[in-house]
Amino acid sequence: MSEAALRVGIVGLSASRGFAAGTHAPALAALAGYELRGLVGSSPERAAAAAGQHGIPLTFRDAAQLAGSDQIDLIVVTVKVPEHERVLRQTLVAGKPVLCEWPLGNGLAEAEKLAEAAAEQGVRTAVGLQARSAPSVRFLRDLVADGYVGEVLSSTTIGSGGGWGAEVATAADRYTIDVANGATLLTIPMGHALGAVCFVLGVLGEVRARAAIRRPWMHDIEADAIVSMNTPDQIAVTGVLPGGGVFSAHYRGGLCRGTNLRWEINGTKGDIVVTSSFGNVQLADLTLRGGAAETTRRSFRSRSRIATTLFPSWRASRPMCSTWPMPTPSCSRICAQAVRLSPTLPTPRAIIACSIRSRPRPAPDARRMPS
Repeated sequence: MSEAALRVGIVGLSASRGFAAGTHAPALAALAGYELRGLVGSSPERAAAAAGQHGIPLTFRDAAQLAGSDQIDLIVVTVKVPEHERVLRQTLVAGKPVLCEWPLGNGLAEAEKLAEAAAEQGVRTAVGLQARSAPSVRFLRDLVADGYVGEVLSSTTIGSGGGWGAEVATAADRYTIDVANGATLLTIPMGHALGAVCFVLGVLGEVRARAAIRRPWMHDIEADAIVSMNTPDQIAVTGVLPGGGVFSAHYRGGLCRGTNLRWEINGTKGDIVVTSSFGNVQLADLTLRGGAAETTRRSFRSRSRIATTLFPSWRASRPMCSTWPMPTPSCSRICAQAVRLSPTLPTPRAIIACSIRSRPRPAPDARRMPS
């Protein structure tokens, strides 16, 4: 490992479960210039197990000790949402760069306070809205910026959250069905989707929203019991895009037998449609299809080579991406490519890219809650 490598410490890394174990750790191991140096676990025993599993030399008793160590240059916070504020306040005082998983805080007020605290400390920070690092989303942004659709007239998104439906699978997922924990359909699937929309089309204005709890009860599979859910499972949002275009989005809990993700961008010269069988944009295997007045319908898949025949006019100005090979849904490979080929990613850009993951998703569950 080079002496110039950034030494990374993760708060919330386990031996096998969780987002950090499945995405951050393998991606950091694959990236040059980064060394996964230390971690904080939920207990000393679990920290030791995670260190052994991931080959990490140092463990710390808490986030404050990790942040204060001269062996750590960059801190990544991957604990559950209710713990974000406590952990971040421990780390910000060290003055080191921090990446926190999304959502930043448990509610807007908490997020604003954390942002203010970081600004007061002069700390460089990032939040894991990782959809913007996905090659297909960056490709989509470039298509829009290059004028493929002309002036954007409107954009519509409809998606399914995966969770917050008829069932909750495990004890680890139960905290998402309590609105007080901040890990909801709005903050996670829809939050990531809106983050991608703003990245591609610009920040929304004049936002209006309506939410409803249409499934107050769900089946806890592990406990084989009916449990209550107090967070909305239906959310509709409207807004105005930069330039005056109209935006609308609807996210619903569970999985749909029809459409689980469809994002349309309609313009004066063309249209683009983004689809997937899974509604979490930040994790999904996306398919983009486009058509313009002077072209026939064309498509590409984010997991396959971007062929030179798909968007020839775009290829002329972006030869780098027209030959981007992605033969397997490998997290570390996508992360490494995103870092090398995307100089505009926010610093620390490698860690933003580390949050990409891609894996097969189950087919929609046809079962329904008994009446």
